[in-house]
Amino acid sequence: MSEMKLYRKRIIPDECILLENDQILYHDSEVIVTKWNTIRPKKTLHHGYSCYFLERGFKVSKFYDHEGRLISWYCDIISQTFNASESTYVFTDLLVDVIVYPDGFVRVVDLDELADAARDGLITPEQMQLALRRTDKLLSLIYKGAFEKLKKYIEDYENA
Repeated sequence: MSEMKLYRKRIIPDECILLENDQILYHDSEVIVTKWNTIRPKKTLHHGYSCYFLERGFKVSKFYDHEGRLISWYCDIISQTFNASESTYVFTDLLVDVIVYPDGFVRVVDLDELADAARDGLITPEQMQLALRRTDKLLSLIYKGAFEKLKKYIEDYENA
């Protein structure tokens, strides 16, 4: 079997990028844990870790600045396709993001992009429903206090 490859597909802007420098720390049928540096240098964001929850349809990332300080936990709502013969995942960003700050404050962002994408025919009604349902499930986990279990996937590999 070939080495697993991960791609990030965006709807806005329209792009699909091979995450060739992401280091896969762990994977099984439910999760993929990665370590990475930013693809495009940013003022504050420097590096982080991500955990793709394959069945749940979201990716939880831990964002660090240039000095190794935690910026936030950033959650992308995603869908994915898997090509078994090429051992390749393509993760499509469904636009909605949930940010959890170190002080526990939760912010949902980019709902306007989701609405614009639906209006402009960039996503299907099914993708819109998926994005909203997965956001609702993630927020329910956060509000129930279960976000710690999601964070643990990253923390276990970060501290290994």
